[in-house]
Amino acid sequence: MVDITLSDKSADAIAADATVVLTAPTKDGARVIDPVGVSPAAVKALNEALATLEAKGRADEVLRLSGAGDLSGLVIAVGSGVDAEQAPTKASALRDAAGAAARSLTGTSSAVFAFPAVADDLVQAICEGIALGAYAYTAYKSKPKDALAKATLLVTDAKSSGALAGVETATAVATAQNWARDLVNMPPLDLNPASFADIVRKRMSGTKVKVDIMDEKALAKAECGGLIGVGRGSARPPRLVTLTYKPAKATKHISIVGKGITFDSGGLCIKPANGMATMKCDMAGAAAVAAFLEAVAALELPVAVTGYLCLAENMTGADAQRPGDVIRMHDGTTVEIDNTDAEGRLVMADGLCYATEEEPDLIIDIATLTGAAVLALGNRTAAIVGNNDEVRDELIAASERVDEHMWPMPLLEHLRPSIDSEVADLKHTGERMGGLITAAMFLKEFVGEKNGEQIDWIHMDIAAPAFNEGSPYGVNPKGGTGFAVRTLVELARA
Repeated sequence: MVDITLSDKSADAIAADATVVLTAPTKDGARVIDPVGVSPAAVKALNEALATLEAKGRADEVLRLSGAGDLSGLVIAVGSGVDAEQAPTKASALRDAAGAAARSLTGTSSAVFAFPAVADDLVQAICEGIALGAYAYTAYKSKPKDALAKATLLVTDAKSSGALAGVETATAVATAQNWARDLVNMPPLDLNPASFADIVRKRMSGTKVKVDIMDEKALAKAECGGLIGVGRGSARPPRLVTLTYKPAKATKHISIVGKGITFDSGGLCIKPANGMATMKCDMAGAAAVAAFLEAVAALELPVAVTGYLCLAENMTGADAQRPGDVIRMHDGTTVEIDNTDAEGRLVMADGLCYATEEEPDLIIDIATLTGAAVLALGNRTAAIVGNNDEVRDELIAASERVDEHMWPMPLLEHLRPSIDSEVADLKHTGERMGGLITAAMFLKEFVGEKNGEQIDWIHMDIAAPAFNEGSPYGVNPKGGTGFAVRTLVELARA
C-alpha cells in the first residue's frame, strides 16, 4: 500500500523520483492547471512541451516528460478531462486522474503530486486515487515490478485537520478496496469457500469485527438449502460467514449479504468455455461485503453492520443439483430449481433469511448476479433495485459522490408471476426478458418484516463493474475492481 503524506513545501524541495501535474483541455490543447508548489517558469515550460506533443488533456491521458524549468527528473502530465475551472472542484476527475498517474508510476519509488489547490474534503478523493491507482495484483508473479511506494500531495496547509482526516479516510477505504480486488483476482484453485472463510477470519483478527463460520454440517442442520444445493456438485463444500460490527453508540443497523461463488461452472447447465474464463470473479459481492466491514471498523463509524458471506462453488460433480430438484431455504420456503447456472440467488436467499432475523434498519444484497444487468447498462454501471425509492436514491447519491456508477431499475409487478412454481412455493428463475428484475423479485421474497412492514431493502447487481476485462481506466485496474466498497462506506458515513 502506497504511503501518502501531505506537504506545503515546493515541489523542487522534495526528493522524489517524479512530479505529477494535472492538465485540462482547452481550445488550444492541454494546459497545466495551477499546480501547488510549482514555479511559473516550470508551468510555462510544461505548457510549451504539451503544445509540442499536441496533448489534449483528456481523462486517462498520461504523458511522461523529462523535466521542466526548475523541475528535474520525470514529470507526469495527467489529463483531467474537464475544464480548468471545474477540475479543482470535481472529485471524480481528481480521483481518476490521480489513479491514472499512480498506475503509470509502477517501477517508480516515489512521487510528488502537484495538483491545484483543493478544499479539504477533496484531499480524500485525490488520495483514494493515488492508493487505488497504485494497485497491482502480483501475488503469482516471480519478478513483479514494484508499485509506487511513497506519494506526497502538495497542499496549501499540510497541518489542516480536514486534509489530514481525508488522508486517513482514503487510506482506510483504499486498503479495504484493494483487499477486495486481491480476493477477486485470486485463482479459484486457491480461493474456495473454506479458504475464503479462513482468509477473512485471519484478516479480521485484532479488529472489532466478530467472525462466525458455519460449515456444511451446520448449514444442513439449519436447512440452508440454497447454499447446500449449490455446493453439492463440488468437492469443496459451502460456508456461511457472518461478520458482526456493533459499536456501543451505533445510530443504525445495516445487514448486508454478499454473493460468494468462488467459481461458477454453471453446474449441470454448464457454461460455454469462454463463459467460464472470468468466473473466479463471481464472489465479488462477498469480497465487497468483507472489505466494507473492514473499512467500517477501521474508521470506527457509529453504525452497526452485520455481513453475510454466502460462499459456495458451483460445479458438476456426481451429486450436483439438477433442474427439477426442489430445495428448502432457511426460512422454510421451497424452491424449484430451473437453471443451475442461476445459482447466486439461491445462496443469497439463505443469507437474506439470516439478515431478516436480525431485524435491521436496512438490508442490502450485493452480487454479480445477472448477465441481463450487463446487457442493460454496459460494462461500468451497476443496477440498483429496492423496495423503498427514497432509500434506493440515497444509495445512488452516495455512489455518485464517490464515482461508482449505479442506475435505478424498476420492480415490474407484471413479471412477478413468472417465478411461481407448480410444485413448490417459488421457481428460482422467471421470464428471460427482464431477467435482472425477476432475479431481484426472487430475492425480495426472502426479505422479511419488521414492525409489520417489509424491511427496507436494496439489491445491487454488480455483474458488469466488478471485473474489468478491458484496459485500465481511472482508478480501475484490469481484473477485480473492488466495486461498491466506496459507495457502501459513503452510505454508512452519511
